[in-house]
Amino acid sequence: MAYEVLVLDVDGTLVNTKKEITEKTKNALIECQENGIKVVIASGRCTEGIRHQAKAIGLDKYGGYILSFNGGRITNFATGEVVYDIPLPEGMLHELYDYSREEHTGLLTYHNGVIIADRVDDPYIVLDGEACDIPIEAPEDFHRDVHFNVNKCILTGPPDLLAELEPKAAAKYEGKLSVYRSEGFYLEMMPLGVDKAYGISKLLERLGYGRSQVVCCGDGFNDVSMIEYAGLGVAMANAKEEVRAKADYIAPSCDEDGLVEVIDRFIKDW
Repeated sequence: MAYEVLVLDVDGTLVNTKKEITEKTKNALIECQENGIKVVIASGRCTEGIRHQAKAIGLDKYGGYILSFNGGRITNFATGEVVYDIPLPEGMLHELYDYSREEHTGLLTYHNGVIIADRVDDPYIVLDGEACDIPIEAPEDFHRDVHFNVNKCILTGPPDLLAELEPKAAAKYEGKLSVYRSEGFYLEMMPLGVDKAYGISKLLERLGYGRSQVVCCGDGFNDVSMIEYAGLGVAMANAKEEVRAKADYIAPSCDEDGLVEVIDRFIKDW
């Protein structure tokens, strides 16, 4: 069965280490869509944080989709329609804020295209703001001022701290949340069972495709679920060893237009 859907992570996959989409990669993805392949961006970023990349590869023109918040929300980029959305349980964000205080981590979430954080000068939060090209705000009183639904929360901190915290947090919130790192310094606190694979499965139901028709490409810890789920799971050469071990195929790195080789080898049959 031919592959009909191409799902791409952003950082380290769609963009290179300079945070750029090369002309070669952009042209290959546009050619895919011109020939009927549905292209999807799946990222841990908020929806607004992917807008530049989505527009650059023509998702607005060809009706592509954004899976933001690691699969917590699905948006048709051409129409702006949110076709799936699942928030954290009510009250959980405030509980996680208190937990971040106990564990000496930073905390961020997203609301209406703004990063809501415990402080604006956390270097890991600043990094996310720069990557997403969105502002950062720190409420004066988090419990008093923050009263809205969110799709996820991230605890931030040095990789060695979060490596120790990950199993501890997973045990604490077992049966309540899905807990996993996306980067060494980001610990994702997600609605239970929600990850990129879950979001992709919901999108496929809408589009009428099966998982065997999907190619998923990524490089991060939060890409493992979709790499394992896909009919063809691809890890970039720049991915961590643990991620590469889960893949069906290792593509050249994001600095070597690895996605172009994937398209040429596995998708391009027109």
